[in-house]
Amino acid sequence: MYAFTYETPASVADAARLTAAGGKPIAGGQSLLPSMRLRLANPGQIIDLNGIPELAGIRREGNALVIGAMARHMDVAGSADVKAAIPALADLAAHIGDRQVRARGTLGGSVANNDPAACYPSAVLALGATVITDQREIAADDFFVGMYTTALQEGELITAIRFPIPKRAAYLKFKQAASRFSLVGVFVAQTDAGVRVAVTGAASSVFRQQALEAALSKDFSVASAAAVKVDASDLNTDIHASAIYRANLISVQTQRAVAQMLG
Repeated sequence: MYAFTYETPASVADAARLTAAGGKPIAGGQSLLPSMRLRLANPGQIIDLNGIPELAGIRREGNALVIGAMARHMDVAGSADVKAAIPALADLAAHIGDRQVRARGTLGGSVANNDPAACYPSAVLALGATVITDQREIAADDFFVGMYTTALQEGELITAIRFPIPKRAAYLKFKQAASRFSLVGVFVAQTDAGVRVAVTGAASSVFRQQALEAALSKDFSVASAAAVKVDASDLNTDIHASAIYRANLISVQTQRAVAQMLG
């Protein structure tokens, strides 16, 4: 690693001030620390967010769950409120990485990093969540811009994410065996406004699969999902899977998610 200074702010205001001055915030450190060890990242100052109580916590507000940015994966997985309101989100969190990753990784860190194969972005997008920062609120459809890129401005910090509670939802992930990231993950949410289908692991960033959304909004059935031919032209091909294979996985995982939601 390169040399750096280490700050431990006690409030969002202090953290925002340090970040605006050029510091790099760290939450669980699951992405930043490996990059620093490999000398792919060289922050001169680290701002540890772990000592800020207002960034943690999970609460219900009307027909939504508000989850603090520093909520650990294990906190989301074990929360009685999450299990009762959005069990698919609790199940997603329970299968991120391994136990050590779940004990350290955070919701806000995962969403801010926007890894193309991360699980949480699919839940944020499929549920039509709102990303709350120290400066504004950003709709999920406007938040994820591209590979490791979001709508966050320099110095802007995620403080919480507000998840509307759907009628029902499910997340199905086909894991890459070594990393446990999603080779393809599909989050399906049925709401009063229709069906949203978000896909992770298949392209350069999480995205909504609009053909599946349209079909399932008209007829929420396994047969309806199976009838949609998923376009592979913008999907990834790499050592793990071809674009065509990923397209097939999107179809299969969506069908399984629908079957699970129908019980």
